[in-house]
Formats: sequence, C-alpha cells, structure tokens
Amino acid sequence: MNRCLELANSGRNHVAPNPMVGSVIVHDGTIIGEGFHRKLGDAHAEVNAINAVKDKTLLAASTIYVNLEPCSHYGKTPPCADLIAKNKIKRVVIATLDSNPEVAGNGVKHLEKNNIEVSVGILETKARELNRRFFTYHEKKRPYIILKWAQSADGYIDIERKNDNAEIHWISNDQSKRLVHQWRAEEASILVGKNTVISDNPSLTTREVAGPNPIRIVLDPNNVLKETSLLYNVFNDQASTLVYNYDLSKSIKNIEYIKLVKQRNFLEQLMKDLYERDVQSIIIEGGRFTLDRFIEDGLWDEARVIRGLPFFNGGIKAPNFNYKPVNTDILGTDNIDYYRNS
Repeated sequence: MNRCLELANSGRNHVAPNPMVGSVIVHDGTIIGEGFHRKLGDAHAEVNAINAVKDKTLLAASTIYVNLEPCSHYGKTPPCADLIAKNKIKRVVIATLDSNPEVAGNGVKHLEKNNIEVSVGILETKARELNRRFFTYHEKKRPYIILKWAQSADGYIDIERKNDNAEIHWISNDQSKRLVHQWRAEEASILVGKNTVISDNPSLTTREVAGPNPIRIVLDPNNVLKETSLLYNVFNDQASTLVYNYDLSKSIKNIEYIKLVKQRNFLEQLMKDLYERDVQSIIIEGGRFTLDRFIEDGLWDEARVIRGLPFFNGGIKAPNFNYKPVNTDILGTDNIDYYRNS
C-alpha cells in the first residue's frame, strides 16, 4: 500500500478535482503490474495497473492494492469495479472508502457481489492525508482551506500605508517566494481581500515555478475595484478571476462578478458557491481583515506562516493566532511554521 501511495502522488497537480490514486497488482508475492491516475479524464489507476500485467492469466490468482475504493459509476471513464470483476481478480485491498456520494461504499458492494474478497483500512490515515482536499470537499461540502501569510520579525504583515503606491513590501526571502509559488500551483484557487489588491497589486500567479495558475478569488463586498479594475494585476488575462460582491453579477472575458446576498453570511455563501463550482482547495493570502474572518470562524484546515528578518517597527499586525505549529522548516533566513486545525 505504501507503493500505491507513492504512485498516487505522481498524479499531483494533474488529476484534480479527481483524487490521486495508485494501484499495485501482486501475484505470489511479486508485483506484476502497477499504475496511477495520470491526468483528469485519462484511465484510472486500476486500469493502468491491469494493462501493465503482461500475463493476464495471472490476474485470477492475484491481489490488487489501491489507495481509494474503486469507482462503481460511469464518469469520464467506465467503472473500475467492473473491470476488476471482469478480470476475476480474487482479492482487493483498499486503503480507504471514497467519500464521493456516487461511490461511497458502492464499489465495495459491487466487488463483494462478484465474490471478490475485499479488505478496507490498510494505511487509511496516510491515504486520507494524501487526498485531504478531496475528502474535505466531499465530506464538509467546501474547499480545503489553507491560510498563508508572511510576518516581520516584530510581528507585522505590512507597513503602515500613507499615500503609498501599490506595491508589496517583501518580508520573505527569494527561496520562500519560490516555495509560495509552488504552493499556489498545488491549489485550485487563491484568495485575497480587496485591500490586498489595492495595497500590494499582486498577480496571484505561479510565475516562479512550472505549474498551473490557480483561480484568483477577490472578496470585494462593495465592489470598490470595479471602476479601476484595469489598474490591478488580478484582472489581467493570465488566469481566471472571481469577484464576490453584493451588487454586480456579470462576466467580462476571464473575470466573473458573483453577486451574494447582503443579508446572509458572506463566507457561507462563498463556500457554497465554490463547492458548486468544484473548487476543492483555496490558499488564502490576506490581508489581515480577510485572514481574521476565516480564523474567527474556525474556517481553515492548514496555516503556513513565514517569519522573516525585516523589522517594520509598526504597521499592520499579523493575525492573532494562538496555535502551536505541528512542524517548522528553516529556509535560508526564513522560518516557516505549519499548523493544522484539529
């Protein structure tokens, strides 16, 4: 099963919103086939593993390992549970069940109905960790949420702005900047509030690494950016941008304005809309007001805090975040603390 998880991870950044899945087929203690889900819309892991077996007559006396319950429904590809049954594989070992309502135990039922021995729960914790975005999306009906900010050595995320031009006052070093761009490439979307757009004029793209740009999300309840949108990088054509506000609903090329109801909870409406759009994960990069809203509501799964060398001697304080990190990395002059919301 560890090998399944290694293989599954090879599909990272290529299969979303599908989960990362690997599969290994063993006959008489020897691996005779393995595969993983390579790309959204392509063959699933079980299909690739079965296709890799040279002598198909061995399948009837083999065990197939897979880190997620084989699908039992028609999507972009036929059901893997059908293929396993068709090849008369005698045993299936599964790390964890699939939370997708279209599967959710039906794959196991289908296999057992075809007299196939099924074992579930092998390395389940590691399997759920690997696909934590997928499980959060289906079980909590919202994207997986990562908070991220950089703070100065004296605890500020920005200087005090006084008629300042829109620009970023860097805290993190060049190594951390590249890492942040890698983080962006690994998530479906990236979110900031309108104050960050006005103050920093960020692009929110993955310019420093090879990888897809996330969907850009801007929270602008009163739509103050609309009149001067061409001034800001988040409205360029490098990625799609969603603007959540209270008074405008329209699309202009790659920019979509989504109107929410003022009398209802803003974040609840945001989560519902992103869920309906199949957005499985968000990295939230500020600013202070936006980060505080998610922290106060307990609406986060991970947090990544970069602590740099500069002293700002005043400005906008970093969020009040009274949690203990689960891990800390040192990247040159920066310390990066990682948190989980239990």
